[in-house]
Amino acid sequence: MNRALLALLLLAAPAQAERIKDIARFSGVRANALTGYGIVVGLSGTGDQNLEFTIQSLKSATARLGVTIPAGVVPQLKNAAAVMITAELPPFAKPGQRIDVTVSALGQAKSLRGGTLLLAAMQGADGELYALAQGNLAVGGFGAEGRDGSRIVVGTPSSGRIPGGASVERAVPSPFAGSADLTLDLTDQDFSAARSVADAINTAIPGTPASAIDAATITIRAPTDTAQRIALAARIESLEVELSPPAARVIVNARTGTVVIGGEVRILPTAIAHGNLTVRVTENQQASQPGAFGRGQTVVTEQSRVEASEAPARMAMFAPGARLGDIVNAVNALGAAPGDLVAILEALKAAGALRAELIVI
Repeated sequence: MNRALLALLLLAAPAQAERIKDIARFSGVRANALTGYGIVVGLSGTGDQNLEFTIQSLKSATARLGVTIPAGVVPQLKNAAAVMITAELPPFAKPGQRIDVTVSALGQAKSLRGGTLLLAAMQGADGELYALAQGNLAVGGFGAEGRDGSRIVVGTPSSGRIPGGASVERAVPSPFAGSADLTLDLTDQDFSAARSVADAINTAIPGTPASAIDAATITIRAPTDTAQRIALAARIESLEVELSPPAARVIVNARTGTVVIGGEVRILPTAIAHGNLTVRVTENQQASQPGAFGRGQTVVTEQSRVEASEAPARMAMFAPGARLGDIVNAVNALGAAPGDLVAILEALKAAGALRAELIVI
């Protein structure tokens, strides 16, 4: 498993041209998060039972429809559940367009399969209403429960989606058309990349000066006419830029043992020894019996045996300026497991021999 993982790291591609639309986006062209609270009905006995806030929500929903539940009556909510609704409002979304929503159980509901979301308002961070959600849920997971309390759950039946389940009611103003200049924001901050993007724009479109403001921002002088501004943005996105190799990084996932080594990682002259120590403890029970004419009793005695063995350590030597392939071959030769590989990289970093940023996630 580890050898296969490290072999894949040798496939690191050399520097090549990237489209600007793949490494940057125009400022102001962004999605906005929407949230809402609602009630899902039509469940087959997997709802919230008798949660107080679900009862209050159901009474409010029925009251808006002209049905008043008497004060002393407590409805049984096996077929209803309180839920939170989330969605992303795309940039330039207009009233009447449909967006997908995600519905998640808020209380004790075991499954939302077969449920229908009642009309619910979805708000933005400013508290204003931007969409209305309603529809039948599509739930991927399912669960089953026996009378003795045993239960099996596959996936997440307490969460589902409604494709096109919300209608946009209000558009979000965008600064794209109103600003004097277009601002391009890089996905990853890099001074050389910002300079390369600005140079590529100035070379391909000489009439629209572009300047790198910092490691992530490029400003472009743009016309005020909306049609010309859109045409300019489309042309800029299609341009290709030669980027320098990224910073040397080693990413380690401590939970899964996954290690990703960038192609620019360097190792100073150093040596690594790797060995395994195995300790085995064995417990044996033996019966101790008295003699033929003795008055003693048979007893059971414990005998412990402790053995320790250590695999022969192997050493790998790195020459000056060792690169990705040398690191992979050396670690494979040592037979290091994922956990051992993490320890080796941390030791190299502590010794100052690893010329890369070590990131543990």
